[in-house]
Amino acid sequence: MTQRILYVRLPCNPIFPIGVVYLSDHVHKCFPEIEQKIFDLGTVPPLDFKKALDNCIDEFKPTLLVFSWRDIQIYAPVGGRGGNPLQNAFEFYYAKNPLIRLRGALGGLKVTTAYYGELWRNIGLIRRGLSRAKQYHPEARLMVGGGAVSVFYEQLKSELPQGTIVSVGEGETLLEKLLRDQDFSRERCYIVGESDPRQRLIHEEPTPLEKTACNYDYIQSIWPEFDYYFQENDFYIGVQTKRGCPHNCCYCVYTVVEGKQVRINPADEVVKEMRQLYDRGIRNFWFTDAQFIPARRFIQDAEQLLEKILDSGMTDIHWAAYIRADNLTPNLCDLMVKTGMNYFEIGITSGSQELVRKMRMGYNLRTVLQNCRDLKAAGFNDLVSVNYSFNVIDETFDTIRQTIAYHRELENIFGVEKVEPAIFFIGLQPHTHLEEYAFENNILKPGYNPMSLMPWTAKKLLWNPEPLGSFFGEVCLQAWQQNPNDFGREVLKILEERLGKADLEEALKAPIEEKRKDLVSSPKTLVTNV
Repeated sequence: MTQRILYVRLPCNPIFPIGVVYLSDHVHKCFPEIEQKIFDLGTVPPLDFKKALDNCIDEFKPTLLVFSWRDIQIYAPVGGRGGNPLQNAFEFYYAKNPLIRLRGALGGLKVTTAYYGELWRNIGLIRRGLSRAKQYHPEARLMVGGGAVSVFYEQLKSELPQGTIVSVGEGETLLEKLLRDQDFSRERCYIVGESDPRQRLIHEEPTPLEKTACNYDYIQSIWPEFDYYFQENDFYIGVQTKRGCPHNCCYCVYTVVEGKQVRINPADEVVKEMRQLYDRGIRNFWFTDAQFIPARRFIQDAEQLLEKILDSGMTDIHWAAYIRADNLTPNLCDLMVKTGMNYFEIGITSGSQELVRKMRMGYNLRTVLQNCRDLKAAGFNDLVSVNYSFNVIDETFDTIRQTIAYHRELENIFGVEKVEPAIFFIGLQPHTHLEEYAFENNILKPGYNPMSLMPWTAKKLLWNPEPLGSFFGEVCLQAWQQNPNDFGREVLKILEERLGKADLEEALKAPIEEKRKDLVSSPKTLVTNV
């Protein structure tokens, strides 16, 4: 019997579902005879989720259901799930006014209810889909993957139906082996009820894969809602130029999910894929790599790609990405501006070189500043978002002053209105080096539930420990009260008013200290998001 594969992207923010697009494209190249369909619940009104899923399964009658689950973690500084989780938490934990604390508690209850409601809803949709598919094909199988599953695969094993194939990280080679009826047990996966996930499963390296341009003529033919993301010109459509991240930043899970081995997609194939989207009217592209230029040895690859984009004649495009600004060169800066980069994000975490070193982030703040000057000199006049995570390991008033000085220098380079500070408090995630640190320092105990939103767990996972936790809580509450629409800039303004700022040179130096058993000296290497 010929397989019929239905890809279901579970509800999430309206972000182009590049995961299922690439997965279905790979399957089509390997098995052109297999019938496939993409169903994106992100394009469906919430009240219609169940009915729409039932109708899709009734019409297509799949033999294999592949669910993609993107979002679970909720520790974010932005609105969502009916409120701002960070603001609610800080009001509940740190507000002195009992009415504001009550508001935070009620807001937190609303967020918590929505969070658990989404978990139960998604589990319910997965179970419903499998049950519906079995009405037509009793032997129908189920695979579940995506970003959320890759991080919380251990916790989800008790929630998913028996026999579910749980995919961690990339799914192409796993799905290919399944369809070839080959043994896939050594892929990064496990089967619910038949096998337990191997120890440190997520830390295993992905199977290498040669990536070619996505065939969007085919994708359009199997995805009825394809035009949804092409109706408005403000959508950034994802294009992947590489996989993997070689860095060891203490709090981020990218390195373990994607693997430390960086795998470059051929530049000609990337441009070919962009051209297909360009011919469909797309002018905004987001390079979905963990880092567009992850290390200096990949600068030449980035330059080659941008040169080929220039040669392609796509002169009216814009693109954006996460970028390690320590890896820019004057030539690369020139190519970025010429090819239309109009936004980029850098996650420096701290403007203190001392803390950057302690976070194992592996870059030099002085180099970042010089490269930003080169980018400005090349003609970049658009927005840069700078991510700061205050109260990281060993944060002090001195390191806060250094971060303020560093940010003011970025404003001097690009202009105050062009530098957008995004204030994060690290959401501690499983499989990261920060989790190891929390275990070693008795902040968390092995066996805790990282998906729990109970107050006694959430306060530990939303990383803002004392002695500075209450101080930052007070500052953030003041910023929300004074200027909630420009929260990041207001936080920096308040911090500078209270603490002043350091000399820039002080921020750029990292004093050598005797090694100790913490994030600085531990031999384990786990994660990055810089």
